[in-house]
Amino acid sequence: MFLSNTKIMFIIVLFFLVCVGLCNGANHETPLQGRKGQWQLLLNNTGVVGMHMALTYKNTVIMFDQTGGGQSRYKLRKRFNGTTCRMNNNNDITDSTCYAHSVEYDINANRIRPLRLDTDPWCSSGSFLSNGTLLQTGGYHQGAKRVRFYRPCGNNQHCDWIQSKKTLSDERWYASSQILPEHDRVVLVGGRRVFTYEFVPKSSPNEKSFELPFLHQTNDRNSDGNNLYPFTHLSSDGNLFVFANRDSILLNLRRNKVIKTFPRIPGSGSRNYPSSGSSVLLPLDHKDRFQKAEVMVCGGSSTGALNAAKSKKFISGLRSCGRMVITGNKHAWEMEYMPNPRLLHDMLILPTGNILIINGAKHGCAGYDNARNASLEPYLYTPKKKLGKRFTVLQKTMIARMYHSSATLLPDGRVLVAGGNPHGRYTFQNVAYPTELRLQAFVPHYMERRYHTWRPSNLTIENHAVGYGKEFNVSFVLRRRPSDEVRFSVYSPPFTTHAFAMNQRMLNLRCRRMVRSREGSVRAVLEAPPSSVVAPSGYYLLTVVNEGIPSISQWIQFVHA
Repeated sequence: MFLSNTKIMFIIVLFFLVCVGLCNGANHETPLQGRKGQWQLLLNNTGVVGMHMALTYKNTVIMFDQTGGGQSRYKLRKRFNGTTCRMNNNNDITDSTCYAHSVEYDINANRIRPLRLDTDPWCSSGSFLSNGTLLQTGGYHQGAKRVRFYRPCGNNQHCDWIQSKKTLSDERWYASSQILPEHDRVVLVGGRRVFTYEFVPKSSPNEKSFELPFLHQTNDRNSDGNNLYPFTHLSSDGNLFVFANRDSILLNLRRNKVIKTFPRIPGSGSRNYPSSGSSVLLPLDHKDRFQKAEVMVCGGSSTGALNAAKSKKFISGLRSCGRMVITGNKHAWEMEYMPNPRLLHDMLILPTGNILIINGAKHGCAGYDNARNASLEPYLYTPKKKLGKRFTVLQKTMIARMYHSSATLLPDGRVLVAGGNPHGRYTFQNVAYPTELRLQAFVPHYMERRYHTWRPSNLTIENHAVGYGKEFNVSFVLRRRPSDEVRFSVYSPPFTTHAFAMNQRMLNLRCRRMVRSREGSVRAVLEAPPSSVVAPSGYYLLTVVNEGIPSISQWIQFVHA
């Protein structure tokens, strides 16, 4: 029997509406309330403190601390110069070159291997270049002007740190790093007793650093600065947002000019080191062509916290969070409150677009033995919910993650958590918070088996290197009929240290077309971001999210044509 023209048209229209609904979504999600997640213990000993952490596109995680921290718990059989370390020799037992201070963690194999560090990267910064190389800058003493590179290689090859012969213009201890739209150019902002910014690489041999009076203005001399590790975010217009202490500006780096001064965030206290709140740039969206950029700042320390901690008095931290749109012409902080005070914490964007607030303490500030009352319960922040309904308390851990802890998102959706050492050296007894070398993963509720029928699987990207504005194809499998919301996001993994995830960035991509077969396989045509201004070139994690349930992420690289 042949179908009438009317029925054929009805089927075509219905098919079109289903495809459009799948691509664009209708803000419907499977109810996930009451799911607190769980914790996994991965390793009892990482050997070194996870003070700094970064996920590479080879599915390894680089972790390192400070070379001046004494004997780590990763003893080397041989020094990096090839000579043997004899642990029955008193000189070798105390020789720092017989111990590793950087390791590479293999996610799939759940094992670590030591890496070489020639200069001290304590309290340094980092950004990933377009080819996946980690550009790592600054540190302490002889490491303060150093530039290091780590190019991950995978396949059981033994990559290692390479130290550049070129050095920075100024010492960068507690400075922040931000990758820029220009091909593989990074800006470094601030540092202890440094009120400048500079670029790597330089545009000319004679280029030096640039004065930034804003850092003088925000410097609290009585509290170790309170403007170190400034929060830097690349705005969707290509300018640099800089937040320090309680104030923030928009900096045009091409003109070396502050083009906008934002309102001060309400309330007392401070947000940057050593007050050590945290900040995140909320996900950018294709629906407004990635033009709206909104920053969120949470937690920190109360006024006088550092001086009080020196007298062993630990003042309650800040509960407040502020959100502000930094694009357009109207700027005001929208304030809300976490369930409890928090500082020393990390803020990570999950594949769902929600924010995980993890690690930290409730009282005191950053620095050696300056905090008390560990924050054991992560918070889930849902940006799209109504004000006052956005925070959810998740499953608590039994391991305190205080000063010098860090966290990063993994491709499978877990969050890797490491570190914690509020002491100048490795200290394991007779202190409130011993040096912490255990490695954990927080497993969000969306990874539970009960959601597997919703979870997109077998995600495949046909072309892993995509030019800006170009269409590219992906395929995946859904075991049941898709919901009316399937979303696609890309995520730039950060360099995480001292409560700030540098260069963290998420974009929700446009889906042009999507077709599902009867067997459950789905083919979708996506559109890459329009330019490196909204998505600096490099490796991103692509994720398919169906009804709030994310797939395992796969790597994609956005490149200049």
